[in-house]
Amino acid sequence: MVGVSDGQTSRQAPAAARPPVDQPLLSLALTTMMDAVQAHSGAVYLRAPDEPVLEMAVMAGLPRAFAAPWERVGLSAPIPVAEAVRRRRLVWVGGEEDMATRYPRIAVVLPYPFCLAALPVATDSTVYGAVFLTWPGSHPAELSEREREQLTAACDRLALRLERAAAESRSLRAEPDLLGVAPAGGVTGTLGTVEAARMVARLPYGLCSLDLDGRVGFVNAAAADLLGVPASRLLGAQPWAAVPWLNDPMYEDRYRAALISQHVTSFVALRPPGDWLSFRLYPSTTGLSVRISRARAVSEMNRAGPQPGDAPSRLVTISQVLSLAAALTEAVGVQDVVQLVADEILPAVGGQALVLLGSRAGRLHVLGHRGYPDPHIVERFDGMPLASPTPGTHVLRNGVPAFFESRQQLERLYPTRPSTPDGFAAWAYLPLIASGRPVGTWALSYAEPHHFPADERAVLTSLGGLIAQALERALLYDAKHQLAHGLQAALLPHSLPPLPGIDAAARYLPATRGMEIGGDFYDLVPTPPLAAAVIGDVQGHNVTAAGLMGQIRTAVRAYTTVGQEPGEIMRSTNQLLIDLGADLFASCLYLRLDPGRGRAVMARAGHPPPLLRRPDGRVRVLDLAGGPLLGIDGSATYPTTEVNLAPGSILALYTDGLIESPGVDIEDALADLSLRLTESAHRPLDELADTLIHRHASAEERLDDVALLLLRAQGEEEG
Repeated sequence: MVGVSDGQTSRQAPAAARPPVDQPLLSLALTTMMDAVQAHSGAVYLRAPDEPVLEMAVMAGLPRAFAAPWERVGLSAPIPVAEAVRRRRLVWVGGEEDMATRYPRIAVVLPYPFCLAALPVATDSTVYGAVFLTWPGSHPAELSEREREQLTAACDRLALRLERAAAESRSLRAEPDLLGVAPAGGVTGTLGTVEAARMVARLPYGLCSLDLDGRVGFVNAAAADLLGVPASRLLGAQPWAAVPWLNDPMYEDRYRAALISQHVTSFVALRPPGDWLSFRLYPSTTGLSVRISRARAVSEMNRAGPQPGDAPSRLVTISQVLSLAAALTEAVGVQDVVQLVADEILPAVGGQALVLLGSRAGRLHVLGHRGYPDPHIVERFDGMPLASPTPGTHVLRNGVPAFFESRQQLERLYPTRPSTPDGFAAWAYLPLIASGRPVGTWALSYAEPHHFPADERAVLTSLGGLIAQALERALLYDAKHQLAHGLQAALLPHSLPPLPGIDAAARYLPATRGMEIGGDFYDLVPTPPLAAAVIGDVQGHNVTAAGLMGQIRTAVRAYTTVGQEPGEIMRSTNQLLIDLGADLFASCLYLRLDPGRGRAVMARAGHPPPLLRRPDGRVRVLDLAGGPLLGIDGSATYPTTEVNLAPGSILALYTDGLIESPGVDIEDALADLSLRLTESAHRPLDELADTLIHRHASAEERLDDVALLLLRAQGEEEG
């Protein structure tokens, strides 16, 4: 459907009243554009009517599967067609390195030599869609003025036709893709079909023809014999699907590389048990011709190890890219990214060591490294001014990759660089660019001199783009994490104050999900000869919850200091939360302690009941009167309960994270906690606190925060 800019749509008649366009308007416009500028593939997108999305309507010259990740494109997506619409002008990508630097998401999936132009299809007021076209990598790095004018004029004409169709209430639908048309003449114009087949059969090597989808349309007897598969099973099938030992992503990748780059491509493959075959792919806009022959010298070369001139292979396969992209989305902090790059990427690209560099206050900052025999080799760069003449600082400042195939090349270009023997002989420095700005540098080191061909440089650069996006998120997460923990450390008591007649110990464990910060809190307030204790839990695990927790703790302290009674303190705090309009609730348990008289007065607001371990060793759950959670009902009241607190008694105050866990009944959890309190009550209070939270402290994952406050009345135990 035709859409317009600014989220508006053209006024259209009901779908049943809109006659379809009589001719394949989009296909004709696309093929005309491709012919005018000698492009070998392209596609037309239409703007979705009710959302900021471009939808592919027709594609020509390549299988749609090649562009499957980009069939529906958000207007904010970092890809050329979306950028062309946003900027309302032509976007040109002049080759694989340009693609890797500017659009790493595309380059990492299609790291082949090709050029691309994207243009908006729009009038002055309305965006109808966009077009992209591609050329082989042999196209000049710049688009000629003639090509620019022809493409711009063709898109303008298409926009006018779409405008007319919208005005006439004609709906525009997706059209069948154009997978190449055989040129006039050719074999059929010079030979009879039977004679052509006889001629091919006489050749001493295998020949087969693939269409643009990779399906075999013709195969001679020699090819079927070399592949070891009957011709009847090959026809209509893709070779990597019909031939078991060709079922490897690398071989399918060579077919993709030949079609997209329109360059002759070759590879060798082992037919079990020991026959090496050579495949040479000759592409055109209608498909590929494949020549298959025995690679007699490969077996000997294989025994001697890789040799110069070996058939090129993909540095990173599509499956590795998908696995890597999925893993990068799971990286949380900077060290997670460093570990992931070391474990997943470094082995795939053949490097032996890596370092991730960032900047801070105008100086180089080492974010992490792996593989260096002496860590001081890397750490000496930490704190170096960004103006220093080193490849790491240069790439970080300018965002341009740098490749050094030998130590001599590196030292020739950077003679003043600090030189320490590190055992490496080649380096790649890749900019980490996210959101259009450099966020760091990724440096790879190789043990031997290493040649970096163009396709490898493109893959490394585009991988750098994926790493940069993960690193940007990780840097932001680490910054928020430090802020959150700093805030929480400031809001919780640094130490417990001494109380008359009371020993105290406290523990706090944050949840392991999210930002590892929550709203659990505790506090002790001396008011000689009395004292107050409070524990609570604000809903949520974020900075907002922590901030509200700080306000509640401060309010409770203030109300305690002015002498309010426990029930009144709960009512005042409840009203405060409602007045703040925080939309968060909190549970709370407040105690007024009178150790001299051996008693405690408690008020409860939706909080789990405390445990009391008596001097005779019995433990019971205190059944306290109480009111609703704080922040719900402004008219709520909070009755109080007085509890005897004999010398040697222990009160255990806790938040629900200590007793709630998936699949465990709360009654069973309370019974278990009571048992551990009974068995370990003779220990010093700090050891007892560690014992009670041990299971949670050692758990790999905590779904909720845990706070524990233990209070022991001083004096000898009875019994």
